[in-house]
Amino acid sequence: MQPSGVWALKPLADMTTAEFRAWSALIEERTGQVLGERRRVFLQTRLGQRMRELGLEDYQAYLRRVAEGPRGALEWATLLDRLTVQETRFYRHAPSFAVMEGYLSRRLQEDNGRPWMLWSVGCASGEEAYSLAISAAEVQRRAARRTEFGVIATDISQGALNQARDARYDARRLEALDTERRERYLRNDADGWRVTPELAARVCCARLNVLDLDKAPWSGLDVIFCQNLLIYFRRWRRRDILNGLAERLAPGGLLVLGVGEMTGWQHPALQPVADERVLAFTRIRE
Repeated sequence: MQPSGVWALKPLADMTTAEFRAWSALIEERTGQVLGERRRVFLQTRLGQRMRELGLEDYQAYLRRVAEGPRGALEWATLLDRLTVQETRFYRHAPSFAVMEGYLSRRLQEDNGRPWMLWSVGCASGEEAYSLAISAAEVQRRAARRTEFGVIATDISQGALNQARDARYDARRLEALDTERRERYLRNDADGWRVTPELAARVCCARLNVLDLDKAPWSGLDVIFCQNLLIYFRRWRRRDILNGLAERLAPGGLLVLGVGEMTGWQHPALQPVADERVLAFTRIRE
C-alpha cells in the first residue's frame, strides 16, 4: 500500500459519461437531487476526496461499495456530507425575513399568546434556523409581548446538523446580521461567534430527507422556510415537496420559498403573498 500522503496527492482519472450517469442516478434515487452536466466537476471532486481516503481509484468500484449492504449504508452517510451544500449565512434573503416579521407581528396581536412553531427545511449548518429564531424573538421584543416559540431545523446531512447544533460561526456568515441583533443574540469568543444558549435552546435539529416528508411528525406549522433547496430537484418533485409542505401549515400559516425557485405552482389551500420582493404563500383560514 502506498503511503497516505502520496496516495492523497495521486490524481484520479476523469469520470466517464457512463460513470457520471450512474452516480447521478444513485444520488437522484436516494435524495431527489439532480446533478446536471455542469456539476460533473463538483461530483468528481467530492468523490475523489473520499476515494483517496479509502485508497480507491475506480468510480464504479466505489459505487458498488456505497450501494450494497450495511457497510454501504454507513459509507453513503459519510459521502452524503461531502455531496450536500452546507454553507449559507444569516439572513440570506433579507426581504423574506422582513415579510415574515410583519406576519408574526400581526399574529402576535391576533392570537392571544398562542405558541409559534417555525420550520427551516434544508437548514444546512443552521444559519437560517437561527435567523428565524432571532426574528421571532425580535418581533416579541419590539412589541413588549411574549409567547412561546420554537424552530425545527431539518437537513439530510448529519454533518450539517452537527454544525447547526454547535451554533458557532465565523464573521463572514454574519455579514447580513445587523450589529444590534448580533450583539443581542450571539457571543464572540476565540473560536468565532456563538449563538446564545437561550436562543439555541429554541432550535431543535433533526435529520430529514425531503423525499420522506410523509414521515415527518410535525403539523400545524406557523412558518415554513424552504429556500435554496428546490433548485436541485426536478419540477414534478418540487411540486410534490411543496404540496407536502402546504399540508403541514396551520390555517393562516406562512410558506416562504426562494425567489425564482418555482413558477406556476398553485395549491387550493394557499394564496400568494402580495409582495414582489418574495415568493411566499399563506394558508387560507377556513
